Amino acid sequence: MIVSFPWPDKRLSPNARLHWAQKAKAVKAYKETCYWLMRTAGRPKLGDKIPVTITFYPPTKRRYDLDNRIASFKAGQDGIASALGVDDCLFEPTYKRGDAIKGGQVSVEFVSV
Repeated sequence: MIVSFPWPDKRLSPNARLHWAQKAKAVKAYKETCYWLMRTAGRPKLGDKIPVTITFYPPTKRRYDLDNRIASFKAGQDGIASALGVDDCLFEPTYKRGDAIKGGQVSVEFVSV
């Protein structure tokens, strides 16, 4: 099962320098968006561990640092875990870089075990 999520807001980057309240609003909004997209997509088969492949498709051909992408998507992972009713510590992620696509997106594939 593959579910696509929007590219994280630039305010979610660890390199963003902004007031904590602005960042909190961005985190809440992105977490909620990912929550509802996951709820709409349905529920994959889940085991004790949840292997997932997370592929980042950036909005431009600019070179994005992988660890910043991972950190920016943290709120999204929290929203996904909440929608599934699990703790996100059960995720066993593999991260990939995809080609640039208009608007950018993050695809999460739930790998069957």
